Amino acid sequence: MPLLTEPALPPGSMAAQPQPRIRAEGLLLRPWQPSDRPVVVAAYADPPVQRWHCRSMTDGEAVDWIAAWSGRWRGETGAGWAILDADQVVGQISLRRVVLAEGLAELSYWVLPAARGRRVAPRALAALADWCFGTLRLHRLELCHSTANVASCRVAQRAGFAAEGTKRGEGHHADGWHDMHLHARLDSDEVTGATAPTER
Repeated sequence: MPLLTEPALPPGSMAAQPQPRIRAEGLLLRPWQPSDRPVVVAAYADPPVQRWHCRSMTDGEAVDWIAAWSGRWRGETGAGWAILDADQVVGQISLRRVVLAEGLAELSYWVLPAARGRRVAPRALAALADWCFGTLRLHRLELCHSTANVASCRVAQRAGFAAEGTKRGEGHHADGWHDMHLHARLDSDEVTGATAPTER
């Protein structure tokens, strides 16, 4: 049976190119830089971010967190972007896990309090998904969130990530183990309203 889509890039292909800046319907996704440290610290002091991402962050930890992303890109295990709106960092989106050999990645995101309600996360998520399919030639993208995180469920659905089921007791949060919703999007899915990203 012939392949319907091209296979994902071979190992080494992701690391061979610089991490791109991606345009996303009025937003810009760019790699993290050291000057973003105060924003990262403030984000992880926000109660909802702490609740759903299960951590806080000191200044030193933020420095290490930012620095680690470039190594993960070179190692082809992950990638992180700051989400900018009018030159201000308003959130983050990342490939928490990348498996090029399997055409698979897992995504994660958060948005700062002042930018919530402006559809920042679904715009960024849709653009990053399009880049993953078009440039990395991935086949499947996944994301998980607590079943109690209704806002994240809406983000996933708006970006074309279909709900696939519930993973029981899979996520450990401050108040105990949470059931997690699994969403996914395939390169063959038809998603209406998505705008292909541009890079610079």
